[in-house]
Amino acid sequence: MGNNILKKVDYLKVNGGCTPSGERIVVETALEIRVNGEHFATAMFLKDMVKEFVTGHLYSQGVISQAADIRSITVKNNVAAVTLSSSGGSTGPRAIHSGLTVRREAVFDCVRAILKSDVFAETEAVHSAGLFINGKEPVCIAEDLGRHHALDKVIGCGLLRNVDFERTLAASTGRMPVEMLIKCRRAGIPVIASKGVPTSSAVEIAGEAGITIAGLVRGDTMIIYSHPERIE
Repeated sequence: MGNNILKKVDYLKVNGGCTPSGERIVVETALEIRVNGEHFATAMFLKDMVKEFVTGHLYSQGVISQAADIRSITVKNNVAAVTLSSSGGSTGPRAIHSGLTVRREAVFDCVRAILKSDVFAETEAVHSAGLFINGKEPVCIAEDLGRHHALDKVIGCGLLRNVDFERTLAASTGRMPVEMLIKCRRAGIPVIASKGVPTSSAVEIAGEAGITIAGLVRGDTMIIYSHPERIE
């Protein structure tokens, strides 16, 4: 873990007395995304898997419909300069008709896999997300300051590897609000498993879109909020 992710800081620990000490904490980096020369967004993120993040973020925002819509990504001085091909733009919300089913043991395994974070173990300051083919084979596990950016990273990784999203399970350590569901719906991911819980609006969207949400996946228990037929 290099200086892009963790940085040593000195501090004063107050616990009965005052003790000078220090530890490594996460580095928050501002990344400007420029698309075809124009400012698109500035994201505060964990500087890792930059091209995957940019690809997934542009996809989630509807700017591209596939990785091939990006002609090039050049990252320099915390600026990601993206050049798009003449095509681009993703389709709107859609229903997911995947025939994927996963065993409940696989759901637990996927969430356990994303919890094995050295950065979290040291700092307790990041979220993790993962993408798994058939709920078994890991495509990517990513960390970031926010759950949204971590999910963008694994979606971007899937796009760059030409993964069939309708055969995947996405796992997250955070809550599942509407924004997270919209990202998964746009990608066509049929199963989401999280250590956290969804909002009522997220459950409604999942029901309409054909997405299975398994929340509060902890130990050997979970709550299936929508489309339970996909979990055996």
